[in-house]
Amino acid sequence: MQIENLSATLSVLSAMVTPAVLILASSSLILATSNRLSRSVDRTRAITERVTEEAKDEERTLLPEERDLLLLQLGRTARRAKLLTRTLTRLYMALAIFIATSMAIGVVAVTGVAYAWVALFLGFVGAILLFWSSVLLIMESRIALTTVYDEMEFVQRISQRYAPPGNLVERPRRPRWRRG
Repeated sequence: MQIENLSATLSVLSAMVTPAVLILASSSLILATSNRLSRSVDRTRAITERVTEEAKDEERTLLPEERDLLLLQLGRTARRAKLLTRTLTRLYMALAIFIATSMAIGVVAVTGVAYAWVALFLGFVGAILLFWSSVLLIMESRIALTTVYDEMEFVQRISQRYAPPGNLVERPRRPRWRRG
């Protein structure tokens, strides 16, 4: 069956645009996630280098607390890298499925075959993969934030312990509001 009028052509094209928006969203998330993975790998390498250099050093200038923090962070960056790799896999799958959805819409429209449910099914699977990827990204960002909090806590502990008296600025404590 050939498409004979303009309105039918426009309805097919508009149906094919929706997966294109999802393709763009998936591509954007792939780019951002790739950057996050790259930073995670760089961070892992930096921590590994710091720990191995300290292991070679005979003077052992690394504080025990700092060593523990670095080893904890090394485990967390490894978890982040694994989550980001899984996320990228889901995003690539979603991208491929959204492309297949767009193609299925075009094939169904041109051939007139009554398999429109295929495009709907593919779009649904792609949306599930996109959602799953978002959940994994939330988990990864929480791990990254925990690492930052650990670093801040470490710096506060070390500065309280090793800084000369009077060099630390005391923060005034805020009064807690109490009921009744």
